[in-house]
Amino acid sequence: MSVTSFRSKLSGSIADSSAETQISERSAAASGWSGPTWLRPEIIERLMTAGDGLLIVTCGILCAVTYHLLSWSAVSKADVYAAASLLVAIHFSLMVTIQQGYRLTSMTNLRRQCRIVATTWTGVFAALFAIAFAMKVSDEFSRGAILSFYVIGLTTLLVWKTIASRWITLALRQGAFANSRIVVIAEMGLPDSSAAMVELCQHYRVMRTLEVGANLLTSPLLMSRVGPCIDELIVYARKNQVEHVFLLMSWGHQHAIDRVLDALKILPVPVHLVPDANVSRFLSSPLISAGSTWTAELRRAPLSWKERAIKRTLDLVGASFALIIFAPVMLLAAIMVKASSRGPVLFRQTRNGFNGSAFRIFKFRTMRVQEDGPTIVQASKSDPRVTSIGRWLRKTSIDELPQIFNVLLGDMSLVGPRPHAAAHNLEYEQIISQYAFRHHVKPGITGWAQVNGYRGETSALELMEKRVEHDLWYINNWSLPLDLFILLRTIVVTFGRPSAY
Repeated sequence: MSVTSFRSKLSGSIADSSAETQISERSAAASGWSGPTWLRPEIIERLMTAGDGLLIVTCGILCAVTYHLLSWSAVSKADVYAAASLLVAIHFSLMVTIQQGYRLTSMTNLRRQCRIVATTWTGVFAALFAIAFAMKVSDEFSRGAILSFYVIGLTTLLVWKTIASRWITLALRQGAFANSRIVVIAEMGLPDSSAAMVELCQHYRVMRTLEVGANLLTSPLLMSRVGPCIDELIVYARKNQVEHVFLLMSWGHQHAIDRVLDALKILPVPVHLVPDANVSRFLSSPLISAGSTWTAELRRAPLSWKERAIKRTLDLVGASFALIIFAPVMLLAAIMVKASSRGPVLFRQTRNGFNGSAFRIFKFRTMRVQEDGPTIVQASKSDPRVTSIGRWLRKTSIDELPQIFNVLLGDMSLVGPRPHAAAHNLEYEQIISQYAFRHHVKPGITGWAQVNGYRGETSALELMEKRVEHDLWYINNWSLPLDLFILLRTIVVTFGRPSAY
Protein backbone atom coordinates (compact mmCIF):
# COMPACT_ATOMS: atom_id res chain seq x y z
CA MET A 1 0.00 0.00 0.00
CA SER A 2 1.39 3.40 -0.96
CA VAL A 3 1.59 6.38 1.35
CA THR A 4 -1.10 8.17 -0.65
CA SER A 5 -3.62 5.34 -0.39
CA PHE A 6 -2.75 4.84 3.28
CA ARG A 7 -3.55 8.49 4.04
CA SER A 8 -6.68 8.39 1.92
CA LYS A 9 -8.03 5.44 3.85
CA LEU A 10 -7.19 7.17 7.10
CA SER A 11 -8.91 10.44 6.17
CA GLY A 12 -11.96 8.51 5.00
CA SER A 13 -12.40 6.71 8.30
CA ILE A 14 -11.57 9.60 10.63
CA ALA A 15 -12.14 12.70 8.55
CA ASP A 16 -12.32 15.06 11.51
CA SER A 17 -8.85 14.15 12.82
CA SER A 18 -6.70 14.48 9.68
CA ALA A 19 -4.80 17.40 11.23
CA GLU A 20 -4.13 15.39 14.39
CA THR A 21 -2.84 12.17 12.80
CA GLN A 22 -0.32 11.77 10.02
CA ILE A 23 1.54 8.80 8.59
CA SER A 24 4.69 9.06 6.51
CA GLU A 25 6.85 6.39 4.94
CA ARG A 26 10.57 6.18 4.24
CA SER A 27 11.37 3.86 1.39
CA ALA A 28 14.41 1.68 1.99
CA ALA A 29 15.71 2.49 -1.49
CA ALA A 30 15.32 6.23 -0.96
CA SER A 31 17.65 6.25 2.04
CA GLY A 32 20.58 4.95 -0.01
CA TRP A 33 22.78 1.90 0.51
CA SER A 34 22.39 0.17 3.87
CA GLY A 35 25.45 -2.02 4.32
CA PRO A 36 25.61 -5.63 5.47
CA THR A 37 24.05 -6.66 8.74
CA TRP A 38 27.42 -6.81 10.54
CA LEU A 39 28.07 -3.12 9.77
CA ARG A 40 26.79 -1.70 13.06
CA PRO A 41 28.03 1.43 14.87
CA GLU A 42 29.59 -0.46 17.78
CA ILE A 43 31.52 -2.70 15.38
CA ILE A 44 32.79 0.30 13.41
CA GLU A 45 33.95 1.92 16.66
CA ARG A 46 35.88 -1.22 17.64
CA LEU A 47 37.39 -1.48 14.17
CA MET A 48 38.56 2.13 14.39
CA THR A 49 40.21 1.40 17.74
CA ALA A 50 41.94 -1.67 16.31
CA GLY A 51 42.92 0.31 13.21
CA ASP A 52 44.63 2.98 15.31
CA GLY A 53 46.54 0.35 17.25
CA LEU A 54 47.64 -1.49 14.10
CA LEU A 55 48.80 1.73 12.44
CA ILE A 56 50.80 2.81 15.50
CA VAL A 57 52.56 -0.55 15.94
CA THR A 58 53.31 -0.76 12.21
CA CYS A 59 54.68 2.81 12.11
CA GLY A 60 56.84 2.20 15.18
CA ILE A 61 58.48 -0.92 13.75
CA LEU A 62 58.89 0.50 10.22
CA CYS A 63 60.38 3.77 11.52
CA ALA A 64 62.93 1.90 13.62
CA VAL A 65 63.91 -0.46 10.78
CA THR A 66 64.03 2.29 8.14
CA TYR A 67 66.08 4.65 10.32
CA HIS A 68 68.70 2.02 11.09
CA LEU A 69 68.93 0.99 7.41
CA LEU A 70 69.34 4.59 6.25
CA SER A 71 72.02 5.22 8.87
CA TRP A 72 73.89 2.10 7.72
CA SER A 73 73.64 0.51 11.14
CA ALA A 74 72.45 -2.95 12.01
CA VAL A 75 68.85 -3.29 13.13
CA SER A 76 69.02 -4.43 16.73
CA LYS A 77 66.52 -4.79 19.53
CA ALA A 78 63.56 -5.05 17.14
CA ASP A 79 61.56 -6.69 19.91
CA VAL A 80 62.18 -3.66 22.16
CA TYR A 81 60.87 -1.26 19.51
CA ALA A 82 57.85 -3.52 18.89
CA ALA A 83 57.05 -3.61 22.62
CA ALA A 84 57.44 0.17 22.91
CA SER A 85 55.16 0.68 19.89
CA LEU A 86 52.56 -1.60 21.42
CA LEU A 87 52.76 0.35 24.70
CA VAL A 88 52.22 3.63 22.81
CA ALA A 89 49.26 2.11 20.92
CA ILE A 90 47.58 0.89 24.12
CA HIS A 91 47.98 4.22 25.91
CA PHE A 92 46.88 6.22 22.86
CA SER A 93 43.74 4.11 22.29
CA LEU A 94 42.86 4.29 25.99
CA MET A 95 43.20 8.07 26.12
CA VAL A 96 41.12 8.55 22.94
CA THR A 97 38.46 6.20 24.31
CA ILE A 98 38.22 8.28 27.51
CA GLN A 99 37.60 11.35 25.36
CA GLN A 100 34.88 9.41 23.46
CA GLY A 101 36.91 9.89 20.31
CA TYR A 102 35.75 6.59 18.83
CA ARG A 103 32.04 7.45 18.91
CA LEU A 104 30.56 7.73 15.42
CA THR A 105 29.27 11.25 16.04
CA SER A 106 32.72 12.26 17.29
CA MET A 107 34.54 10.73 14.33
CA THR A 108 32.51 12.86 11.92
CA ASN A 109 33.90 16.02 13.57
CA LEU A 110 37.25 16.18 11.76
CA ARG A 111 38.54 19.25 13.60
CA ARG A 112 37.90 17.65 17.00
CA GLN A 113 39.46 14.39 15.82
CA CYS A 114 42.65 16.15 14.72
CA ARG A 115 42.83 18.03 18.02
CA ILE A 116 42.38 14.83 20.04
CA VAL A 117 44.99 12.97 17.97
CA ALA A 118 47.60 15.76 18.18
CA THR A 119 47.26 16.42 21.93
CA THR A 120 46.95 12.75 22.93
CA TRP A 121 49.83 11.61 20.71
CA THR A 122 52.10 14.36 22.08
CA GLY A 123 51.01 13.72 25.66
CA VAL A 124 51.63 9.97 25.44
CA PHE A 125 55.09 10.50 23.96
CA ALA A 126 55.99 13.10 26.58
CA ALA A 127 54.84 10.90 29.45
CA LEU A 128 56.56 7.74 28.21
CA PHE A 129 59.75 9.69 27.46
CA ALA A 130 59.76 11.09 31.01
CA ILE A 131 59.24 7.61 32.45
CA ALA A 132 62.01 6.15 30.28
CA PHE A 133 64.36 8.94 31.31
CA ALA A 134 63.56 8.48 35.01
CA MET A 135 64.06 4.72 34.79
CA LYS A 136 67.30 5.20 32.81
CA VAL A 137 66.15 3.07 29.87
CA SER A 138 66.13 5.85 27.27
CA ASP A 139 69.54 4.67 26.02
CA GLU A 140 67.81 1.56 24.70
CA PHE A 141 66.26 3.62 21.89
CA SER A 142 67.69 5.65 19.05
CA ARG A 143 66.70 9.33 19.22
CA GLY A 144 66.35 9.44 15.45
CA ALA A 145 64.04 6.43 15.40
CA ILE A 146 61.87 7.86 18.18
CA LEU A 147 61.65 11.30 16.54
CA SER A 148 60.73 9.79 13.17
CA PHE A 149 58.13 7.58 14.91
CA TYR A 150 56.57 10.68 16.50
CA VAL A 151 56.41 12.69 13.25
CA ILE A 152 55.45 9.89 10.84
CA GLY A 153 53.04 8.31 13.34
CA LEU A 154 51.25 11.61 13.93
CA THR A 155 51.05 12.33 10.20
CA THR A 156 49.73 8.83 9.44
CA LEU A 157 47.08 9.06 12.16
CA LEU A 158 45.90 12.47 10.93
CA VAL A 159 45.59 11.20 7.34
CA TRP A 160 43.82 8.06 8.58
CA LYS A 161 41.39 10.10 10.70
CA THR A 162 40.65 12.41 7.76
CA ILE A 163 39.80 9.50 5.46
CA ALA A 164 37.77 7.73 8.14
CA SER A 165 35.87 10.91 9.05
CA ARG A 166 34.81 11.56 5.46
CA TRP A 167 33.81 7.94 4.90
CA ILE A 168 31.78 7.74 8.13
CA THR A 169 30.08 11.07 7.39
CA LEU A 170 29.07 9.86 3.93
CA ALA A 171 27.98 6.48 5.27
CA LEU A 172 25.78 8.10 7.94
CA ARG A 173 24.10 10.28 5.33
CA GLN A 174 23.37 7.22 3.22
CA GLY A 175 22.17 5.15 6.17
CA ALA A 176 24.97 2.61 5.83
CA PHE A 177 24.86 1.73 9.52
CA ALA A 178 21.08 1.73 9.72
CA ASN A 179 20.33 -1.99 9.32
CA SER A 180 17.55 -2.63 11.84
CA ARG A 181 14.11 -1.76 10.47
CA ILE A 182 11.89 0.28 12.78
CA VAL A 183 8.59 2.16 12.84
CA VAL A 184 8.05 5.26 14.95
CA ILE A 185 4.93 6.54 16.72
CA ALA A 186 5.59 10.18 17.53
CA GLU A 187 3.79 13.07 19.20
CA MET A 188 3.44 16.13 16.95
CA GLY A 189 5.40 19.16 18.12
CA LEU A 190 7.27 17.33 20.88
CA PRO A 191 10.40 19.30 21.92
CA ASP A 192 13.67 17.68 20.84
CA SER A 193 11.80 15.15 18.68
CA SER A 194 13.71 16.27 15.58
CA ALA A 195 17.05 15.56 17.28
CA ALA A 196 15.79 12.16 18.42
CA MET A 197 14.67 11.32 14.87
CA VAL A 198 18.07 12.29 13.47
CA GLU A 199 19.74 9.98 16.01
CA LEU A 200 17.36 7.14 15.16
CA CYS A 201 17.95 7.59 11.42
CA GLN A 202 21.69 7.25 11.95
CA HIS A 203 21.36 3.88 13.67
CA TYR A 204 18.11 2.42 12.26
CA ARG A 205 16.12 2.31 9.05
CA VAL A 206 12.97 4.27 9.85
CA MET A 207 10.41 2.59 7.58
CA ARG A 208 7.25 4.41 8.68
CA THR A 209 6.27 7.15 11.10
CA LEU A 210 2.86 7.70 12.71
CA GLU A 211 2.48 11.23 14.10
CA VAL A 212 -0.29 11.90 16.60
CA GLY A 213 -1.38 15.32 17.83
CA ALA A 214 -0.88 16.14 21.51
CA ASN A 215 -4.58 16.96 21.94
CA LEU A 216 -5.54 13.56 20.61
CA LEU A 217 -3.22 11.79 23.07
CA THR A 218 -5.23 13.22 25.97
CA SER A 219 -8.60 12.50 24.36
CA PRO A 220 -10.80 9.60 25.55
CA LEU A 221 -11.40 8.87 21.85
CA LEU A 222 -7.69 8.16 21.30
CA MET A 223 -7.93 4.52 20.24
CA SER A 224 -11.08 4.97 18.19
CA ARG A 225 -9.20 7.48 16.05
CA VAL A 226 -5.65 6.12 16.14
CA GLY A 227 -6.51 2.41 16.41
CA PRO A 228 -6.95 1.89 12.64
CA CYS A 229 -3.58 3.53 12.00
CA ILE A 230 -1.85 1.26 14.51
CA ASP A 231 -3.54 -1.78 12.92
CA GLU A 232 -2.08 -0.71 9.58
CA LEU A 233 1.36 -0.33 11.16
CA ILE A 234 1.09 -3.84 12.62
CA VAL A 235 0.27 -5.29 9.20
CA TYR A 236 3.10 -3.31 7.64
CA ALA A 237 5.55 -4.43 10.34
CA ARG A 238 4.72 -8.09 9.75
CA LYS A 239 5.15 -7.84 5.97
CA ASN A 240 8.40 -5.87 6.11
CA GLN A 241 10.10 -7.65 9.02
CA VAL A 242 10.20 -4.61 11.28
CA GLU A 243 12.46 -5.30 14.29
CA HIS A 244 11.64 -2.42 16.69
CA VAL A 245 8.92 0.09 17.50
CA PHE A 246 9.92 3.46 19.01
CA LEU A 247 7.56 5.78 20.88
CA LEU A 248 8.44 9.49 20.82
CA MET A 249 5.93 11.12 23.12
CA SER A 250 5.81 13.00 26.38
CA TRP A 251 6.13 10.73 29.40
CA GLY A 252 3.28 12.66 30.96
CA HIS A 253 0.85 10.92 28.60
CA GLN A 254 0.91 7.71 30.65
CA HIS A 255 -2.63 6.70 29.69
CA ALA A 256 -1.88 7.11 25.98
CA ILE A 257 1.38 5.16 26.26
CA ASP A 258 -0.41 2.28 28.02
CA ARG A 259 -3.14 2.22 25.35
CA VAL A 260 -0.61 2.18 22.51
CA LEU A 261 1.38 -0.60 24.22
CA ASP A 262 -1.81 -2.60 24.64
CA ALA A 263 -2.58 -2.20 20.95
CA LEU A 264 0.96 -3.31 19.99
CA LYS A 265 1.03 -6.39 22.24
CA ILE A 266 0.20 -8.68 19.34
CA LEU A 267 3.40 -7.62 17.59
CA PRO A 268 6.39 -9.74 18.83
CA VAL A 269 9.01 -6.98 18.62
CA PRO A 270 10.57 -4.72 21.28
CA VAL A 271 8.82 -1.42 21.96
CA HIS A 272 11.10 1.45 23.13
CA LEU A 273 10.01 4.65 24.85
CA VAL A 274 12.41 7.48 23.97
CA PRO A 275 13.01 9.90 26.89
CA ASP A 276 11.34 13.27 26.43
CA ALA A 277 13.00 16.62 27.08
CA ASN A 278 11.93 16.61 30.75
CA VAL A 279 13.63 13.34 31.72
CA SER A 280 16.42 12.78 29.17
CA ARG A 281 18.88 14.93 31.12
CA PHE A 282 18.22 12.85 34.25
CA LEU A 283 18.53 9.49 32.51
CA SER A 284 22.02 10.44 31.30
CA SER A 285 23.08 9.97 34.92
CA PRO A 286 24.16 6.51 36.20
CA LEU A 287 21.28 4.18 37.11
CA ILE A 288 21.58 2.70 40.60
CA SER A 289 19.65 -0.31 41.89
CA ALA A 290 17.60 0.43 45.02
CA GLY A 291 15.95 -2.85 45.96
CA SER A 292 13.25 -3.61 43.43
CA THR A 293 13.46 -0.21 41.77
CA TRP A 294 16.05 1.96 40.02
CA THR A 295 17.17 5.49 40.69
CA ALA A 296 19.12 7.99 38.59
CA GLU A 297 22.19 9.20 40.45
CA LEU A 298 21.74 12.91 39.73
CA ARG A 299 24.65 13.92 41.94
CA ARG A 300 27.59 11.77 42.87
CA ALA A 301 28.52 11.57 46.55
CA PRO A 302 32.16 11.96 47.65
CA LEU A 303 34.28 9.07 46.40
CA SER A 304 33.90 5.71 48.11
CA TRP A 305 36.68 4.52 50.41
CA LYS A 306 38.05 2.28 47.66
CA GLU A 307 38.09 5.15 45.19
CA ARG A 308 39.71 7.44 47.75
CA ALA A 309 42.37 4.78 48.45
CA ILE A 310 43.12 4.44 44.72
CA LYS A 311 43.29 8.20 44.26
CA ARG A 312 45.48 8.64 47.35
CA THR A 313 47.86 5.95 46.11
CA LEU A 314 48.17 7.76 42.78
CA ASP A 315 48.79 11.02 44.65
CA LEU A 316 51.55 9.59 46.84
CA VAL A 317 53.31 7.75 44.01
CA GLY A 318 52.92 10.61 41.54
CA ALA A 319 53.92 13.36 44.01
CA SER A 320 56.98 11.41 45.18
CA PHE A 321 58.02 10.81 41.59
CA ALA A 322 57.44 14.49 40.70
CA LEU A 323 59.44 15.64 43.73
CA ILE A 324 62.43 13.61 42.58
CA ILE A 325 62.16 14.83 38.99
CA PHE A 326 61.55 18.52 39.75
CA ALA A 327 63.79 18.91 42.82
CA PRO A 328 66.59 20.62 40.81
CA VAL A 329 64.07 22.95 39.15
CA MET A 330 62.50 23.84 42.48
CA LEU A 331 65.89 24.52 44.06
CA LEU A 332 66.87 26.82 41.17
CA ALA A 333 63.50 28.60 41.34
CA ALA A 334 63.90 29.16 45.10
CA ILE A 335 67.33 30.72 44.60
CA MET A 336 66.00 32.98 41.82
CA VAL A 337 63.03 34.15 43.91
CA LYS A 338 65.21 34.92 46.92
CA ALA A 339 67.83 36.77 44.84
CA SER A 340 65.38 38.82 42.76
CA SER A 341 63.25 40.51 45.45
CA ARG A 342 62.74 40.84 49.17
CA GLY A 343 60.40 38.47 50.98
CA PRO A 344 59.99 34.77 51.64
CA VAL A 345 60.59 32.15 48.95
CA LEU A 346 57.21 30.47 49.46
CA PHE A 347 53.84 32.16 49.26
CA ARG A 348 51.21 30.78 51.66
CA GLN A 349 47.52 31.52 51.36
CA THR A 350 44.34 30.13 52.92
CA ARG A 351 42.30 27.99 50.54
CA ASN A 352 39.26 25.74 50.98
CA GLY A 353 39.71 22.03 50.36
CA PHE A 354 37.68 18.86 50.75
CA ASN A 355 34.36 19.46 52.53
CA GLY A 356 35.19 23.18 52.62
CA SER A 357 37.94 22.77 55.25
CA ALA A 358 40.69 25.42 55.20
CA PHE A 359 44.36 24.71 54.52
CA ARG A 360 47.47 26.69 53.61
CA ILE A 361 48.56 26.32 49.99
CA PHE A 362 52.26 26.55 49.01
CA LYS A 363 53.51 28.37 45.92
CA PHE A 364 56.71 30.10 44.92
CA ARG A 365 56.29 33.80 45.60
CA THR A 366 55.78 35.64 42.32
CA MET A 367 54.48 38.99 43.64
CA ARG A 368 55.69 41.74 45.88
CA VAL A 369 52.57 41.37 48.06
CA GLN A 370 51.39 38.59 50.39
CA GLU A 371 47.58 38.95 50.22
CA ASP A 372 45.57 36.63 52.44
CA GLY A 373 42.39 38.13 53.85
CA PRO A 374 38.86 39.24 53.03
CA THR A 375 39.99 41.23 49.98
CA ILE A 376 42.25 39.58 47.38
CA VAL A 377 42.78 40.89 43.86
CA GLN A 378 43.41 38.30 41.14
CA ALA A 379 46.57 38.62 39.09
CA SER A 380 45.98 40.18 35.67
CA LYS A 381 48.00 40.60 32.52
CA SER A 382 50.87 43.09 32.98
CA ASP A 383 50.10 43.19 36.72
CA PRO A 384 52.68 45.55 38.33
CA ARG A 385 52.71 43.43 41.51
CA VAL A 386 54.31 40.51 39.66
CA THR A 387 58.12 40.38 39.80
CA SER A 388 60.23 39.78 36.70
CA ILE A 389 61.18 36.29 37.84
CA GLY A 390 57.61 35.72 39.05
CA ARG A 391 56.21 36.43 35.59
CA TRP A 392 58.34 33.67 34.11
CA LEU A 393 57.50 31.27 36.95
CA ARG A 394 53.77 31.86 36.46
CA LYS A 395 53.92 31.49 32.69
CA THR A 396 55.68 28.12 32.96
CA SER A 397 53.57 27.06 36.00
CA ILE A 398 56.77 26.36 37.95
CA ASP A 399 55.32 28.50 40.76
CA GLU A 400 52.79 25.69 41.37
CA LEU A 401 55.42 22.99 42.06
CA PRO A 402 55.54 23.50 45.86
CA GLN A 403 51.97 22.21 45.93
CA ILE A 404 53.55 18.78 45.65
CA PHE A 405 54.08 19.13 49.42
CA ASN A 406 50.35 19.90 49.82
CA VAL A 407 49.63 16.63 48.02
CA LEU A 408 52.01 14.66 50.25
CA LEU A 409 50.43 16.26 53.34
CA GLY A 410 46.96 15.17 52.14
CA ASP A 411 45.49 18.67 51.70
CA MET A 412 45.42 18.41 47.92
CA SER A 413 45.40 15.86 45.13
CA LEU A 414 47.32 15.76 41.86
CA VAL A 415 44.04 16.14 39.97
CA GLY A 416 40.93 17.96 41.13
CA PRO A 417 39.19 21.34 41.04
CA ARG A 418 41.68 24.17 41.47
CA PRO A 419 41.39 25.74 44.96
CA HIS A 420 40.55 29.43 45.09
CA ALA A 421 41.34 31.95 47.81
CA ALA A 422 38.89 31.81 50.73
CA ALA A 423 37.67 35.32 49.92
CA HIS A 424 36.86 34.34 46.33
CA ASN A 425 35.17 31.14 47.52
CA LEU A 426 32.78 33.14 49.66
CA GLU A 427 32.02 35.46 46.76
CA TYR A 428 31.40 32.78 44.12
CA GLU A 429 29.30 30.57 46.42
CA GLN A 430 26.75 33.39 46.59
CA ILE A 431 26.46 33.99 42.83
CA ILE A 432 27.08 30.50 41.31
CA SER A 433 24.51 28.03 42.59
CA GLN A 434 26.56 24.82 42.26
CA TYR A 435 29.94 26.27 43.17
CA ALA A 436 30.04 24.61 46.61
CA PHE A 437 29.89 21.11 45.06
CA ARG A 438 33.51 21.55 43.97
CA HIS A 439 34.43 20.68 47.56
CA HIS A 440 33.16 17.10 47.19
CA VAL A 441 36.73 16.06 46.33
CA LYS A 442 40.17 17.33 47.25
CA PRO A 443 41.41 20.29 45.20
CA GLY A 444 44.11 19.52 42.68
CA ILE A 445 47.29 20.93 41.20
CA THR A 446 45.63 20.47 37.81
CA GLY A 447 42.10 19.65 36.76
CA TRP A 448 39.62 18.97 33.98
CA ALA A 449 38.81 22.67 33.62
CA GLN A 450 42.48 23.61 33.29
CA VAL A 451 43.27 21.14 30.51
CA ASN A 452 40.21 22.39 28.63
CA GLY A 453 41.47 25.98 28.56
CA TYR A 454 39.89 27.42 31.72
CA ARG A 455 43.00 28.38 33.65
CA GLY A 456 44.49 31.67 34.76
CA GLU A 457 42.45 34.79 35.48
CA THR A 458 38.64 34.61 35.52
CA SER A 459 37.87 38.21 34.60
CA ALA A 460 34.25 37.43 33.65
CA LEU A 461 31.62 35.50 35.59
CA GLU A 462 30.99 33.31 32.53
CA LEU A 463 34.56 32.01 32.70
CA MET A 464 34.13 30.95 36.31
CA GLU A 465 30.79 29.32 35.49
CA LYS A 466 32.48 27.31 32.73
CA ARG A 467 35.24 26.30 35.13
CA VAL A 468 32.69 25.16 37.70
CA GLU A 469 30.80 23.25 35.00
CA HIS A 470 33.94 21.32 34.07
CA ASP A 471 34.81 20.70 37.72
CA LEU A 472 31.37 19.21 38.40
CA TRP A 473 31.66 16.99 35.34
CA TYR A 474 34.99 15.69 36.66
CA ILE A 475 33.52 14.94 40.10
CA ASN A 476 30.56 13.06 38.61
CA ASN A 477 32.72 11.05 36.18
CA TRP A 478 35.87 10.40 38.20
CA SER A 479 37.97 7.38 37.30
CA LEU A 480 41.64 6.46 37.53
CA PRO A 481 42.12 6.53 33.72
CA LEU A 482 40.57 10.01 33.67
CA ASP A 483 43.12 11.24 36.24
CA LEU A 484 45.97 9.74 34.22
CA PHE A 485 44.66 11.36 31.06
CA ILE A 486 44.41 14.78 32.74
CA LEU A 487 47.99 14.48 33.99
CA LEU A 488 49.21 13.64 30.48
CA ARG A 489 47.12 16.41 28.95
CA THR A 490 48.49 18.90 31.50
CA ILE A 491 51.99 18.41 30.11
CA VAL A 492 50.77 19.32 26.62
CA VAL A 493 48.67 22.29 27.77
CA THR A 494 51.35 23.72 30.09
CA PHE A 495 54.17 23.66 27.55
CA GLY A 496 52.12 24.01 24.38
CA ARG A 497 49.53 26.66 25.28
CA PRO A 498 50.58 28.61 28.38
CA SER A 499 47.84 31.07 29.37
CA ALA A 500 48.61 31.99 32.98
CA TYR A 501 50.23 35.28 33.86
